[in-house]
Amino acid sequence: MWNSVRARIEELLADYRIPSAAIGVWQDGQITDLAAGVRNAVTREPARPDTVYQCGSMTKTWTALAFMQLVDEGKADLDEPVRTHLPAFRVADPEVSEGLTPRHLLNHTNGIEEAYGDPGEDDDVYERMVANIAGAPQVFPLGHTHGYSAALGYAILARVMEVIDGERWDAVMRRRLFAPLGLTGTSTGPADPDRASTGHLVGPDGPVISPVPRLPRAFGPGGGISSTARDVLTMAHVLLDGGRAPDGTRVLSEQAITTMLESRVPVPDAYGFGPEWALGLMVSDWHGRTVYGHDGSTVGHSARLRMIPDAGLALVLLTNAGPREAFFREVCDAILPELGGPAIPELPRPTTESPSRYEGVYERPGTRYTLSAEDGRPRLTYTVHPALTAEPEQRICELLPVDDTQFLVIDPVEDPWTIALFDVRDGVPQYLHADCRVFPRAPDKGAGVHVVAVSTVSDADRFWDALKSAYGQLPRGAAWTVAVAGTDGTKAVNVIVHDSVDGVRSFVERHVGPYATTEYFEADAANAVGLPAV
Repeated sequence: MWNSVRARIEELLADYRIPSAAIGVWQDGQITDLAAGVRNAVTREPARPDTVYQCGSMTKTWTALAFMQLVDEGKADLDEPVRTHLPAFRVADPEVSEGLTPRHLLNHTNGIEEAYGDPGEDDDVYERMVANIAGAPQVFPLGHTHGYSAALGYAILARVMEVIDGERWDAVMRRRLFAPLGLTGTSTGPADPDRASTGHLVGPDGPVISPVPRLPRAFGPGGGISSTARDVLTMAHVLLDGGRAPDGTRVLSEQAITTMLESRVPVPDAYGFGPEWALGLMVSDWHGRTVYGHDGSTVGHSARLRMIPDAGLALVLLTNAGPREAFFREVCDAILPELGGPAIPELPRPTTESPSRYEGVYERPGTRYTLSAEDGRPRLTYTVHPALTAEPEQRICELLPVDDTQFLVIDPVEDPWTIALFDVRDGVPQYLHADCRVFPRAPDKGAGVHVVAVSTVSDADRFWDALKSAYGQLPRGAAWTVAVAGTDGTKAVNVIVHDSVDGVRSFVERHVGPYATTEYFEADAANAVGLPAV
């Protein structure tokens, strides 16, 4: 079987212009691994089964396992506030500052915008990230939905781990997982150059060396681990065998593994990665069979892990280009049926229902999705900041309805993918879920209430300093149209356009409440500049 699998993988690598792949299969406690292609498209050095690839976001599963050891030891609790270990932790929303827990971080329900600035590359990077988000706004309310956090959520978790264990996250991972599991090809930093694959981007003329050799260190706990196919499957063994390593070493309690697998939240886009998310793992339904796993990508590498408990089976695919969903599907088709595993479900078939009632803009900093129905043809315009890839800054995709809130996206660059619109209020969805991330709906032009805030200032210096800081932390969709000071600094008038008077009151009081007494008045747009006398 494996000779034919290798031949098929070599064909697929050529078809998709991916330089190399390492594949591993764990079944009934036994690991089979193989590699094909080259680990560098320029030097043409061949890939080997022990070649090291960047795992990207698959790192989150490793970090989750290490955190669950702390839970096992009674040093941490999934539902205790993060402030138990990080007393100074703070974001813009006081309720989130007080109520955020490790479970929110592990299952991506924290909702905090990834506004952590540039924390640098030094050993205190996660400490800096936590300090930098003191004014970070919410994408959605705490616990409201699943919304993937690429870096920030697991960086906060890593900082908790650092405080508890008294050492940096990198050292925590080596001591708690890599060493006990006997992993020789897994690290949190740059891999051994004699074993490391080189990342590539696949352009019109084939693969080229990626200009970004590694992700920034800020992504470490959520995307910084490099590993081999065999090492990844050794980690998967812990999840599939009730917390035991292949040699029988107890890494986690069986209860901790059960908690990781069974503590789940629903995912709005059930077709993209699966209908549920567990602690450090996505949960898929492949024709009625539960499949756990995690994907990962960096700028030049791709990683996929799938675990099928009822078949005693796990598969890992590591490549030095991608990701390509179609490539992964074809690899699985070449392996899983022969081993008693299920096939990957096909994407849903579209219906004829029109999504025109959902037209609008959904956005976060750096990314915007615009749903439109020009000439009667539904479209999704996907706009991102220019990145170091071969992709255009803006793509216009065909949008095909699957049901009332799910849509198939026909992309001119990528394989087809799906989105979901959800939290519908008065017929209008409040959020779009794409690539596991949540994007709030932007207010329609002209929407919103003009709120006049008249402040009597008691501490002028602190008031104005706080007001300047608040300006950069406006709630999403709000606009600050007027800011006027009285001649002696004891009066101030601000006009903010937002969804309600209460919303403006909450924002202003949070920032300047200790330094002023403020009254709030609603005005229409025409009269909003007719300010009260000061």
